[in-house]
Amino acid sequence: MRRASFRDRALVVRSYDFGEADRVIVLLTRHHGLVRGVAKGVRRAKSRFGSRLQPFVELNVQLYPGRSLYTITGADTLTFYGRVIGEYERYTAACAALEAAERMCFSDVEDPWLFDAALTTLERCCGADDPTLVLDAFLLQAMEHSGWAPSLFDCAQCQRPGPHHAFHPGAGGAVCVACRPPGSIEVPESSLRLMWWLAHDHWDAVRGASISAQVAGDAHRLTRTHLHWHLERVIASLDVHDQGAVS
Repeated sequence: MRRASFRDRALVVRSYDFGEADRVIVLLTRHHGLVRGVAKGVRRAKSRFGSRLQPFVELNVQLYPGRSLYTITGADTLTFYGRVIGEYERYTAACAALEAAERMCFSDVEDPWLFDAALTTLERCCGADDPTLVLDAFLLQAMEHSGWAPSLFDCAQCQRPGPHHAFHPGAGGAVCVACRPPGSIEVPESSLRLMWWLAHDHWDAVRGASISAQVAGDAHRLTRTHLHWHLERVIASLDVHDQGAVS
């Protein structure tokens, strides 16, 4: 029995060439999870919608299910987040957010929260003075959504109230003196507080605080460490972002 085509909102997270003129587009969709679709003929100059199938564009796509890949038969632009392209840190933060979303999403499994969070992150990156904070907020909230957010106040092992000054991703985040395993990272209370604000979208507190580069950098490194530990793989675009932020 042939499956019917459908429409969904989508973001392009990745693409690669397929055949002589086609391209496989990896889409984060709102109602169908991660979808891999073939856009036929989009590498030809006269393609009807090839220019729309780019990162940082919210799309309304029409998809036809196939055996292993969908076919993209239509794509309309809803929003273009073009301001992220003009500045390196915004661009790489947005790329890292989309790659992380891809790694946290499942094929054909509806996840409207993740899609909406990715859209919000792109919108915030367009106007952010510090895109790394926007990226960290997305990563922390996405880890919470996935069920493996770090504990940032109570001890992750014994639930002893904090604040604590050690962090280990394998132990679940912040740990007290009695529970801290070998290899724990010494961390100032202010960095864990910043992570808590970001994880709970307390942007007024973030903007009202005097956050040093050291505190923000520590928070970012802990967020990254926890993410990579639980994904068990590296987010390549996060490496690119961090290399540019350091240089």
